Amino acid sequence: MSTKVAVVTGANKGIGFAIVRGLCKRFEGAVYLTSRSAERGAAAVAALEREGLRPRYHQLDITDTLSLETFRDHIKKNYDGIDILINNAGILFKSSSKEPLSVQAEQTLFVNYFSLVSSCDILFPILKNGARVINISSSFGHLSNIPSVELRNRLKDENLTVAELSVLMRQYVDAVKQGTQAAEWGNSSYAVSKVGVTALTNIQQRILNSRDIKVNSVYPGYVATDMSSFEGPLTPDEGAAAPLYLALDAPDTIKGKYVWYTKEIVNWDGIMPED
Repeated sequence: MSTKVAVVTGANKGIGFAIVRGLCKRFEGAVYLTSRSAERGAAAVAALEREGLRPRYHQLDITDTLSLETFRDHIKKNYDGIDILINNAGILFKSSSKEPLSVQAEQTLFVNYFSLVSSCDILFPILKNGARVINISSSFGHLSNIPSVELRNRLKDENLTVAELSVLMRQYVDAVKQGTQAAEWGNSSYAVSKVGVTALTNIQQRILNSRDIKVNSVYPGYVATDMSSFEGPLTPDEGAAAPLYLALDAPDTIKGKYVWYTKEIVNWDGIMPED
C-alpha cells in the first residue's frame, strides 16, 4: 500500500505550523512541513519532534518556480502523489508599513494570488484522484469586501477562468498604481488577494470535479500570530481546526465551498457572518 502524503505550505510558524501539528497527530502518512527558509523550517520540525511528532521537511518557496518544481520532483520520486495539499503561505503588510501602496499591492497579489496559481499549476498534476485541497483564505476573502457590483458579478461568474481571474487581479494592481482603485476595489490589497483566492478555489473545483478532488477555501479565524500582531483571540491550534476538518473529517459533499472557522459553510456572495 502506497504512503499517503499531506503537504502544508508556509508552515514554519503560526496557523501552518499548527496544521502540521494536527496532521502529525491524526494523519496516517507522511506530513510535509514546508517553508521558504530552510533554517526556520528545521527549527519548526525540531519543535514538533520535541512533542514526539515526526513531520518531514522540504524547502518550498511558492514564489520560486524552481523551488516548486524541485519539491514536485521530490514527491514524484518518493511517493505516488499528494493526498492533502494545504495552501497556507501568504503575506500581509501591516498598517504601519512604509512601502508605497503600489508596492504593497504588487507584492501582496504576487505572493497571495499569483504564486498560489503557480503552485497549483505545478502541484495539481501530482494530486491523487480523491485528494483534498484547502486554500487558506480570510474573512477579507468574502465577496462583500469588493464595492463594485459589476466586479462582484464577474468574480462569481461560474464561467470565469483562471486566466480571466488573473487579468482582473492585474487590473487591480494597475489601478492602485494609478490611484483609481478605491471606488471599485476598495483600499485593501490583502482583501483583493484573498477574494482572488476564494474565486480561484471555485474555478479549481469546477476543473477538478472529474478527478473527485475536493477544493475548499477557509477562513481560519482571527488568530494570534505575527501576521495579526498577536491581536487575534484564537490560538494557532484553534485556527487550525477548520482547515484540519476540511482535510480529514469533512464529508466528500463539501467541495468548492467557502468555510468559516466555525466549520460552517458560508455563502461567499451573501452576508458575511460576524467574526
